[in-house]
Amino acid sequence: MQKQKHAFVYFLAWLSIGIVSGLAILLYRGDIRVDLNQANSSNQLAQTTQHRHTGYADAVMKAAPAVVSIRTVIWSAATDDSKADDEVIQRFLGKSSPHRPKRQAEASTGSGVIIRSNGYILTNYHVIEQRDEIMVRLNDGKVAKAELIGADPETDLAVLKINQDNLPTLHAADITKIKVGDIVLAIGDPFAIGQTVTQGIISATGRTRVSLNTYENFIQTDAAINPGNSGGALINTAGDIVGINSNIFSSTGNFQGISFAIPIDLAQKVADQIIKNGLVVRGWLGAEGQELTPPVLRSLELSSAHGILVTSVDKGGPGDKAGLEPGDIITKINQHDIYSTSDILNLIADGRPGDEFLIEGIRARQSFMTRAILGQRPLMSR
Repeated sequence: MQKQKHAFVYFLAWLSIGIVSGLAILLYRGDIRVDLNQANSSNQLAQTTQHRHTGYADAVMKAAPAVVSIRTVIWSAATDDSKADDEVIQRFLGKSSPHRPKRQAEASTGSGVIIRSNGYILTNYHVIEQRDEIMVRLNDGKVAKAELIGADPETDLAVLKINQDNLPTLHAADITKIKVGDIVLAIGDPFAIGQTVTQGIISATGRTRVSLNTYENFIQTDAAINPGNSGGALINTAGDIVGINSNIFSSTGNFQGISFAIPIDLAQKVADQIIKNGLVVRGWLGAEGQELTPPVLRSLELSSAHGILVTSVDKGGPGDKAGLEPGDIITKINQHDIYSTSDILNLIADGRPGDEFLIEGIRARQSFMTRAILGQRPLMSR
């Protein structure tokens, strides 16, 4: 009996040792699991922190050197008692003058994009519309006087030239691949405070009927655009340029979340023509029209139709020679359906003087077809 009692005590002792050892092992393994989880969490946090730190810096570093600041100056005679000087220009040049100038300077600011390494710069026409002198500050701080090569008020674009070589340029994005919701960055010099980057998304594409330019096909974005940003670059997250920042839509004159940029493909076409010819040559039909809104359709006693109602035809112009008349409805041009004034404007503008265009439409409820030989669109001035 005594032996059995001792055996039972030994059994309990060993059982206790086993339980304690097992708990120790479990706790030890638990510590290992905790340490591993903590290590994994630390790695993930480090990776996340690194990713956040990177952001869009690479895109900005790629694009920013090709974006410039522009100052335009209008000179006027100084009055005898005037203490005004050319402080704006001197500050822009990083200089100060102890002498009273003989003229006063009124300056405005904007931005531009280097499009060719030999000194061609693209900007908005409204940035340089009123000017006696144009000065450009490069991203590296160099300042150069710019020459106006040509302008196109109908798209609000202008090309400048500075005497510099080996300048950085931007790669153009494929406009056909941009989508609503894509992240974009606006680079420019708002309020002349220095190069600034703002972020937003593409809010809409192909935006027309905003009554800013004759030819409109805007990219709409909510990236902040302010006075001085006009002419700057709108880039994607790869650092490629998608547009030229142009205008804001606002009831107050201040940014309200709606900005417009001219698509880079349109801007490049205009710039190439200006560099080659000094101006933009477009086709011209010599007719004006209005869209078929519900009230217009009712007045024509039509239930539905697409096209443009011809309201006037220039005497002796291409449309007149082709037999177009007020009251005609143009439904197709070169087999492209017409739904808006933008459709017809862009199709005709893409043509060249001398091109033959097939026009289809409705006259007195009957279909008709004619051919017009395009003329050259008269130059517009603002």
